[in-house]
Amino acid sequence: MRVVVVGASGNVGTALLRRLAVEPVVTSVVATARRIPRADGSSSVRFPHDTATWAYVDVAAKDADTRLDAALAGADVVVHLAWAIQPSHRRETLRRVNVEGTRRVVEAARRAGVDHLVVASSVGTYSPAPHSPGERDAPVSEAWPDEGVPGAAYAQDKAAVEAFLDDVDRSGDGPLISRVRSALVLQRDAGSEIARYFLGPLGTRVLARGPLPVLPAPDGLRFQVVHADDVADAYAKIVVGRHPGPFNVAHDTVLTAQDVADVVADGNLRPVPFGTARTAAAIGWRARAVPVGEGWLDMLMRVPVLDSTLAHELLHWSPRHDAKDTVAELVAGIRDGAGTSSPPLLPR
Repeated sequence: MRVVVVGASGNVGTALLRRLAVEPVVTSVVATARRIPRADGSSSVRFPHDTATWAYVDVAAKDADTRLDAALAGADVVVHLAWAIQPSHRRETLRRVNVEGTRRVVEAARRAGVDHLVVASSVGTYSPAPHSPGERDAPVSEAWPDEGVPGAAYAQDKAAVEAFLDDVDRSGDGPLISRVRSALVLQRDAGSEIARYFLGPLGTRVLARGPLPVLPAPDGLRFQVVHADDVADAYAKIVVGRHPGPFNVAHDTVLTAQDVADVVADGNLRPVPFGTARTAAAIGWRARAVPVGEGWLDMLMRVPVLDSTLAHELLHWSPRHDAKDTVAELVAGIRDGAGTSSPPLLPR
């Protein structure tokens, strides 16, 4: 099986290359990226980036179609992971990469006669959870509406991509399409990348000093995570089994602000009213003191809890990493400036 991974140099892509390297039915992997990793002679740095044949592709560039056609030639399966979170102040740039870039990958897959396309989606594609306190934390299946959280750019782009994929499915003239709707994907090697994208220099320095005296966090925060190696295993099972349709992929444990405080602040939590936290996020982002704004907080507070039953039953998938341990691993990675030789994951 020949697999092409578009956007293979980031958090999920690096984990997926590790997983595909030990998958017997995968005979070759072509990895594309806008910034291609370079080995420096150390085996710990080369793996998994030396297990694939690399090709430069910027899905937002003028020559993207030509480069995608070359990279996808002869592919049995294409996994599309390319997605931009920064620069968050340049909305049209993000849309060009995320939405139009996905269109280009789908059209290139059509031209190449690819049988199966697997697209990275997210919990962010889902419409807000129910407002009723008794229903808010009830896990939702893949049938939950996928129109995103209003006002959150990331969520709106994910929802736009899903709507486009729905159109491709209905047309009947494209590849078999699978979608992976994952929770927050974390791993130690992504520590520096995630810090750059979401904390910025000031937040990273504060966290790197050691335990915080107290963690201020929005009251009512709850979220799910999945380790990068576990989500990569789900991707591999979808690829090998040629499973269609959307799959929720998350650890079933729902974490709270207290769980985060236990990891970063020796358990010292100070709940903050959501309105106060949102205003602070908006001011910080507009002042360019923090990398992301209130839209991310809106999404984090309003997305539903994922029910991963379909992945458990159809893919025979289960996460191997504990949810809270995964958060602790990421925090340790941020504090240590962890990363890899891949440009998006370069250590601090």
